[in-house]
Amino acid sequence: MNQDDRRSDAEWKKNLSPEQYEVLRRKGTERAFAGKYYNSKEQGVYRCAGCGNPLFDSETKFDSGTGWPSYYQPISADAVETEQDKSYGMIRTEVLCVRCGGHLGHVFPDGPEPTGRRYCINSLSLDFEPKAKLEDG
Repeated sequence: MNQDDRRSDAEWKKNLSPEQYEVLRRKGTERAFAGKYYNSKEQGVYRCAGCGNPLFDSETKFDSGTGWPSYYQPISADAVETEQDKSYGMIRTEVLCVRCGGHLGHVFPDGPEPTGRRYCINSLSLDFEPKAKLEDG
């Protein structure tokens, strides 16, 4: 993490909802099919809810059937970083925002082409910017 966004724990708690704080800062997970973006088909950019870093383009979003928003690649090679997660008796690859280190979700090797990856991301860790707003910007 390049840590461009270094906030204290108190600042994170002040700026995030309790649910966002649990996911982004404490590596929690929202319930499947409960997040606001898992079924969204709207065009635009998904940003980190913690720091605004652009993470995923809706063009790479697909229906994985898992109940979480899924993407086959990040918006750029340096938008996210990964690290091994050995929690809950499993070995998974955690996905983190490269700017603030916020927990986003996990990546799995069972996604569609062209990457074969499935970035399974919590809606609570995302903010959405519609394409129309991007074009007006």
